[in-house]
Amino acid sequence: MSATDASSTASLEEKQKMARAALDAHAHETVQWHFHPSTGCPFWLEQAKSLNFDPLKEVQTYDDLKKFPPFEDEWLRGGPVRRWVPQGLANEPVYVFETGGTTGIPKSRISLNDFRTDYELFSDTLPDEHFPKGSNWLMLGPSGPRRLRLAVEHLAQYRGGICFCVDLDPRWVIKLIKKGWMEHLEAYKKHVVDQAITVLSAGHDVKCMFATPKLLEALCEGLEEQGTSLPETGIQGIFSGGTEFTPQWTRFAMEELIPGIYMTPTYGNTLMGLACSKPVTPEDGYKISYYAPQPRAVIEVVDFDDTDRVVDYGGTGRVKLTTLTKEFFVPGFLERDEGEREAPFEKYPWDGVSGVRPFRRLAESTTVGVY
Repeated sequence: MSATDASSTASLEEKQKMARAALDAHAHETVQWHFHPSTGCPFWLEQAKSLNFDPLKEVQTYDDLKKFPPFEDEWLRGGPVRRWVPQGLANEPVYVFETGGTTGIPKSRISLNDFRTDYELFSDTLPDEHFPKGSNWLMLGPSGPRRLRLAVEHLAQYRGGICFCVDLDPRWVIKLIKKGWMEHLEAYKKHVVDQAITVLSAGHDVKCMFATPKLLEALCEGLEEQGTSLPETGIQGIFSGGTEFTPQWTRFAMEELIPGIYMTPTYGNTLMGLACSKPVTPEDGYKISYYAPQPRAVIEVVDFDDTDRVVDYGGTGRVKLTTLTKEFFVPGFLERDEGEREAPFEKYPWDGVSGVRPFRRLAESTTVGVY
């Protein structure tokens, strides 16, 4: 019996044990890569000098990562960015992706192929009857130095299609909101939506798309003003994401906004990649539960004050993210989000998170734009 066959017939408890063993092995392997003098990245090789333990000897399991001090947000702001490039990959072409910059200098991360790998794994979760292979895509989201634009474009190409993109600068949106220039904000939103409507009406056979919830709603309103609707444009599948995803909005979208169109919510960012959702159903109150792409990334819901302690299932806490790839290693990054801890299930036999929303202690200082 192959490992795949064994996994498919295993109980949930057995799947959890296998997933945990894979995570422990992957954590050990990742730390060996990032801290070995011949392959490690300059940042972690320098950090190792000030640690009170030897990562190469003392990190054998995922739990051993708790030996690292708290990861500091500021380490990702400013350069030189090449200090994050592992020496084992130093001669490869490197991308840099940035966050929105809502809290000062944008956080940045390097990437070589992670964004492709993450979205190829995500592609395997998309039902072909709603996201037909060979179909063209519309990317209605942020452009510029964002990982998302290139990632969705790769997703379309990986599935045999071509991706059409719009110009969208989230940083300008945030400035408009902060200045209270709501008339300008509406004009800019219309500018973005007009670009999307132009693509959809140009005969490009677009059947799949990415959109943030706010932009999806604005697009549907724009189409309605023109006497048509999103289903009438030929869209069959929508991949969406953002903290605006709530059970209430999901129900509204499925019942009124895009009836008949399949939509899959996701939770992703520049560090993690993409967390897929458990199937969203009316029976479950349209609750959205996200599961990180272990072992490449791990989500934990931790106590607000003791961030080494995972809360009980159903409990509320802050989202803590660990990134474990050959390109990038970030142990215990405290996200600007909070939510509830969700139990493992058959497809994703590890912890998840639901009710994702801005972290309460930072929410007042955070401006949410197109997301």
